[in-house]
Amino acid sequence: VLLLQGVAAGATQCLLGFTLDEQNYCQDVDECSQGLHTCNADQICYNTRGSYTCQCHPGYQKHGEQCVDRNECMLSHYCMHRCVNTAGSYHCECKDGYQLASNNHSCVDVNECDLTQPCQHQCFNLLGSYICQCDQGYELAPDSVSCVDIDECAFSSYMCQYVCINSPGGYSCICPEGYQLQRTRMCQDINECDTGHECREDEMCWNYYGGHRCYPQNPCLEPYVLTSENRCSCQSAGACRGLSQSIVYKYMSIHSERTVPADIFQIQATNIFPSAHYTFRIKAGNDGGEFFLRRISSVGAMLVLTKSLEGPQELIVDLEMITQHTVMNYRSSSLLRLTIIVGPYPF
Repeated sequence: VLLLQGVAAGATQCLLGFTLDEQNYCQDVDECSQGLHTCNADQICYNTRGSYTCQCHPGYQKHGEQCVDRNECMLSHYCMHRCVNTAGSYHCECKDGYQLASNNHSCVDVNECDLTQPCQHQCFNLLGSYICQCDQGYELAPDSVSCVDIDECAFSSYMCQYVCINSPGGYSCICPEGYQLQRTRMCQDINECDTGHECREDEMCWNYYGGHRCYPQNPCLEPYVLTSENRCSCQSAGACRGLSQSIVYKYMSIHSERTVPADIFQIQATNIFPSAHYTFRIKAGNDGGEFFLRRISSVGAMLVLTKSLEGPQELIVDLEMITQHTVMNYRSSSLLRLTIIVGPYPF
């Protein structure tokens, strides 16, 4: 479009911002390329038809005649997490545990477990973070990353019946000599009389808690003779005067430190006569007052342990039964010689 303005006959003049060309047409003047503009050095000149405009560089905006930085972060929605304004621009940052996506605006979770393997044992990724866990028998250290062994033996004295041995990631129980481990923590007595012993042929093996002993198969001393297993009888009228008619040998084992009072052995008449009266007493082996004989019937009594005993030790207690024949006015006695073996432990 040609802009013409007549000012006199035969003369042509262009509007401001235009110039007359050789064909007498008015052409736009490019003030920007010809240096005819008044834009500041930090501005960009854009030519317009008949004029020009001064605009700021991207990231800046006009403030009066000056260009000042535009704070893109004030406009929000640019960044998913954090926006950092810079001169003429901005960039996005993500919270710990996240990283910028390829669009430089969104934030995606960082899988620390695959990236850095931060945990000593097991790592579980979380959104924006991770958590460490330890294998069985370990616990997290204060740094929440390392794993330290749990000393199970320090938890309780009841972890093992005898001795607890801590090991990395676990523990084990051991038993003293004469015992074997039952399941994981209990100690069971080994019956050496069944598994192997050194007793001679003329001896019998007696197992007790934690060990065994050898006793003669014939314990009888003159004037007694063996009449049945563990029973010695006195059959000579002259030699047996004032002696018990029979001695029966019995053996038993109890735990060390057993709770008292405790009924431990019952003695009872085997031959019962209607006209007889039976009396029971501890004849020997109770010098320390460890036992008490309690009558439980007309023909029986119970040996009661009254003091806790510590093993290992062996005690021999003579229990006497006196039979008074009221019709025949005849008195006799028999003896039960009880060998009590106290084991070395409370189990």
